[in-house]
Amino acid sequence: MKIVRYARQDRQPQLAAVTDEGAVYELPHRHFMELVEAADAAGTSPLQLVQDAISHTAPLPAPMESLPLLVPIEAPEVWAAGVTYERSRAARNYEATGGKLDATTFYDKVYEAERPEIFFKSTAARTVGPGQSVMLRSDSQWQIPEPELGLVLTRTGRIVGYTIGNDMSCRDIEGENPLYLPQAKMWRNSCSIGPAIRLAETVDDPYAFSLACRIYRDGELAVEGTASTGQLKRRLDELVSFLCRDNAIFDGTVLLTGTCIVPPNEFTLAPGDRIEIEIGGIGVLVNPVAAAERQERTQTA
Repeated sequence: MKIVRYARQDRQPQLAAVTDEGAVYELPHRHFMELVEAADAAGTSPLQLVQDAISHTAPLPAPMESLPLLVPIEAPEVWAAGVTYERSRAARNYEATGGKLDATTFYDKVYEAERPEIFFKSTAARTVGPGQSVMLRSDSQWQIPEPELGLVLTRTGRIVGYTIGNDMSCRDIEGENPLYLPQAKMWRNSCSIGPAIRLAETVDDPYAFSLACRIYRDGELAVEGTASTGQLKRRLDELVSFLCRDNAIFDGTVLLTGTCIVPPNEFTLAPGDRIEIEIGGIGVLVNPVAAAERQERTQTA
């Protein structure tokens, strides 16, 4: 069972459930965490609450793909984990050493360490949903998408759903100096989430998700890669435990769990590209790529 959020004709957000057969049912909620909170208050699970709700209503006549989908959750914070896959470690080493593949760096230490790399990625205002443009950074010449499984969390760290995330990254900025990581990872429209949230209780094995990333340029497939969450170096509950350690998180926080799909080193995104990230059982997150929009800094006395 998947949960989506779309804009009604009055432009108000509306939650809907999508069955594995593709039927779409409107739910009596506008936000995902409202559903979770209602289930907790009733002493039941989100899945049971959804099943009870759709048993008393008819499906919508339109498929999910025809709805004006919104970001499935307005996450107050998006965090991300890095170097959680072997492929990610190799890519980070390449950036940090200028292409010396046999060099050892602090990324190797992070990969093998007990403590994972976890960093702040985005806020609701910086995060876009399906069909919206992710934006390039104006001072980077080497930018890529990072397709990742996202965990939807409660304030206690309970995983209540799985979604798709795109952790846009500037490889040249991060490679220049690790202290530049916030600038390499966080700017306007540098994160996308969607198109749906898979209820956690409907996932038997979160390490069996298949991932794919496709990048189109001028209508032609330019980059394609596949992976599986089974290739994760770390366990999901391990990542969540470090995020929550001595830290206050909020209902609806999303934790991106790292990437195992990295485009060729000679590739960089360009305005007009189209990114498709697919995770089996969740859907396909599609975002066009737009050039940076410069904003004049307001001068104050």
